[in-house]
This record gives sequence, C-alpha cells and structure tokens, in this order.
Amino acid sequence: MAIEAGSVSVVSVGATKTEGGTRAHKIEIGKKPQVAFEVWDTAPLDWPEEFDKVFAGSLKDPFSWAEKCVNEYKAKILCVKLQGAHPDFENKPPEACAKFISQLLKKVDVPLIISGCGDDAKDNLVLPLCCEAAKNERCLIGSAVQDNYKTLVAAVLADEHNIIAESPIDINIAKQLNILISDMGLPLERIVINPTIGSLGYGLEYAYSIMERARLAALAGDRTIASPFICFVGQETWRAKEARISSEEFPGWGSETERGLAWEFVTAVALLQAGADMLVMRHPKAIEMINKNMGTLR
Repeated sequence: MAIEAGSVSVVSVGATKTEGGTRAHKIEIGKKPQVAFEVWDTAPLDWPEEFDKVFAGSLKDPFSWAEKCVNEYKAKILCVKLQGAHPDFENKPPEACAKFISQLLKKVDVPLIISGCGDDAKDNLVLPLCCEAAKNERCLIGSAVQDNYKTLVAAVLADEHNIIAESPIDINIAKQLNILISDMGLPLERIVINPTIGSLGYGLEYAYSIMERARLAALAGDRTIASPFICFVGQETWRAKEARISSEEFPGWGSETERGLAWEFVTAVALLQAGADMLVMRHPKAIEMINKNMGTLR
C-alpha cells in the first residue's frame, strides 16, 4: 500500500493461507492502535514474581507461554524476543533460534513480530535464519539500526517480511535510516519505526516530543518519516525501580503489583497520545486496561 501524502503508512503483518502463509489473520499497523504480547524464547531471570503468578509458571516454557497469551488472553499478535541468543545470556546458536521460530509458527497461528537479542553482531547471524524459517509468513523483523542494517534488510527482502527501523530518539536519524533502507529496495510502506521510548519518569516526555514532531512532519507530507511507530512499553516499564521494588522495602509506595500495572498503563496511554501504532506490552491486566482505553478513542 503506497503512502499517501499527509498520512501514515499501513504495514501489514501476517500472511493468511490465501496469501501464501499460515496465519489466521493479519494485523495492519498504522490503521488503529494495536497491542502485542511480549514473549521470550527463554525464561526471564529478572522479571518480578508477579509474572510467574499471572502466567501460572509457563514462563519456563516459551511455547506454553505463547499459547497462554493467544488462547487465554486472546492475543492477536505476539512479539517474540530472542533473548536466549545474547552472548551474555544463553548464547543460543542461530540454528536453534530459527528452529524455535519454525516450531512456534506451528504452535500459534497469530502474526509474529520477531525481535533480536540486541547484540548487533549476533542478530546479524540469527535474524536472517529466522527470516528464512518464517518465509511467506510476513513477519515484522527487528531491529535495523543506522550502523548495522544491510544484512537484515537483505534478509527481509529475500523472505518477504517487514522491518523495524530503530533510532535513538532522534527524528533526523529516523529519517536517514528509512532512506538508507528504502535505497536498498525495501519500500517505505514496509518499515515500522522504533523511536526507542522511555517509560514514565525515565525520558517519556522527551520520547513523546520526538514522536510528536515526527508525526506532524508525516502529516505535513514528509513521506520519509511517515512510517507507523512501534513502542516497547513493557521492556521499558518493568525495569523502572518504581515498578519493581517491593512494598516491604518501601512500605509507603504501596503494592508493587498495582504500581507496576499503573506504570505500564500510564506509559502506554501517553505514547498512544504521541502517535504510537503498536504497543509491545507484558502484563495481561495492563493490556486489558489499555485495550479498554483504546476503545474510547475516536
């Protein structure tokens, strides 16, 4: 779908059987705000105990975790983070990551966002194999960064996926990266921008202002910045001390569960107002709250 002047592009994620894939439906990022459940390929080591309760111990089994998100919490799209590939974590080989993606696609039938471990050198080995494993499923793959984007763009082009372009809260870098990616042959309407947000109390207002500027530029006709936004809300929220510190340590702060939920929800609401199109979140209750909030938007 070509980008019309003065509008935000719509990126289609997930290919149905009639489109050559196996997904039950597709998600159009940029039409209306959407929420993806975050799932890891390995058990998180430092998430609050609250998540073990919510997911009934399934965090130790990525497939059960993903199935619980889809079957019980009605997730329409999953964001799979390949944390186990990180050299400082489990250092899983690229082939194991690709096999995991292939198996996950058989376990759940919703569209996938596939996120690397964050180590550029390792992601350059892992993500191309994952692109191949998910060929024809039209996933959203990320992240491409300004100094390390060519390998991932080539893989996305070869296997018909979309890409996340990550920039460090800088509108000029975001524009330049979109141009560099499109110069390799990937259309602008297959790019989703990750502006690298901060959570409430940790740079949220700065991220908000950058997103607002980018959105206004897009609506004014700048096609190079007219990609939809993806914001990793859960990742940023649950590493804030206010969302994690126990009530035993700071009794005056109240329940850490309520605090964490409020932190994730308020961060998500603010980013929606800034123009976020896809929110990647962790806690099912916070997702339920933001879905209700989005239902009130016009």
